[in-house]
Amino acid sequence: MAAPAEHVEPESTETDPPETDKTEETKTTRDPDTSDSEPADQDPDPDPDEDEDEDEPPEPKIRDTPEDIRLEAIANTVALHPSRDILVCGDVDGDIYAYSYSCTEGENRELWSSGHHMKSCRQVRFSEDGLKLYSVSRDKAVHMLDAERGQLVTRIRGAHGAPINSLLLVDENILATGDDGGTLKVWDMRKGTDIMDLKQHEDYISDIAVDQAKRILLTTSGDGTMGVFNIKRRRFELLSECQSGDLTSVALMKRGKKVVCGSSEGTIYIFNWNGFGATSDRFAIKAESVECIAPITDSIVCTASMDGYIRAVNLFPNRVLGCIGQHVGEPIEELAKSWDTRFLASSAHDQLIKFWDISSLPGTTVNEYRKRKKKDGRMKSLSKKAHGENDFFSGLVEETEKKEDVEEEEEEEDSDSGSD
Repeated sequence: MAAPAEHVEPESTETDPPETDKTEETKTTRDPDTSDSEPADQDPDPDPDEDEDEDEPPEPKIRDTPEDIRLEAIANTVALHPSRDILVCGDVDGDIYAYSYSCTEGENRELWSSGHHMKSCRQVRFSEDGLKLYSVSRDKAVHMLDAERGQLVTRIRGAHGAPINSLLLVDENILATGDDGGTLKVWDMRKGTDIMDLKQHEDYISDIAVDQAKRILLTTSGDGTMGVFNIKRRRFELLSECQSGDLTSVALMKRGKKVVCGSSEGTIYIFNWNGFGATSDRFAIKAESVECIAPITDSIVCTASMDGYIRAVNLFPNRVLGCIGQHVGEPIEELAKSWDTRFLASSAHDQLIKFWDISSLPGTTVNEYRKRKKKDGRMKSLSKKAHGENDFFSGLVEETEKKEDVEEEEEEEDSDSGSD
């Protein structure tokens, strides 16, 4: 059993008084309508409209998405607050950063940073109320932080015998962690001790999911299998058949009736609930890999890949809807959906956190038929930044794609009616 949790006393937070910008101070103390060489009462009556124009600050620029956040190291993990415009990421140096984000240009702000992990931070997750933040690391420790201030509250040293790779909050008190050796542990954070300690996988545990009833845990592993564990009975149930590549991610779809797993080979494997032994369907999305899956609706997921592309994928019927965005040529580590389903955040090896507009995805409808491939082989753009940050022709591309879609639909209808 791992060492019991230790409560960490809050650190003193003495802060220096805010620095005053001398330039701003000079601006605020000097009357703009007076000069050093001429008294105020001798100044001719200025044009009031002209003064208003000079004194009025420029309007802040409002963007479609928040600006990119540039980091000092590669972020392995990113999580978005459940009810506020706040983002947290953990990097390969073991540091955790919290930012507020905004569509107003220049308004992204670093809120705090924490360097309590000794090695790479692998995953961070907010509690459901957003007040706590949990993190796991290659240093084999589990940390609980105050999400408002970034202060360490609880530390479990040596929580696993191998570096911890994955993390899931089952509820406000129960935590599940998986390590590089294939061991799953479930923790009662009220006691700071594990209540389940099972090793059924032969390789690292890449991701963990739980059903709505908080009864069944699902794990994916580098050994190509999905594991099924019963939390209520604290026992292992079964392993799925072995797939040809690593299983990298897992999510529940279709109101819990389907389980979707990503793989290192770019294939999405689909299981029926209570049919975990063998896949019911598989869908190759022609990507280098499916490193992570972010459910957007009950039928649509966003996937991230080693090739740097973020794809929107519809399930049943299985279709790649198009490209949400990309970190050009850089592997993407993780995706996170904002609390209002307006943005998707992504972290990649270019040391950037990028934001993508996904507000139109929930209203997307998918026809049963398959459309012809585009002549240039490029995926359909689902956001203005999909194929470039400042794409001058993005509006033209969108209009052209809409026209092509209509033409394709007409062609499909003609071909269907002629085949009877």
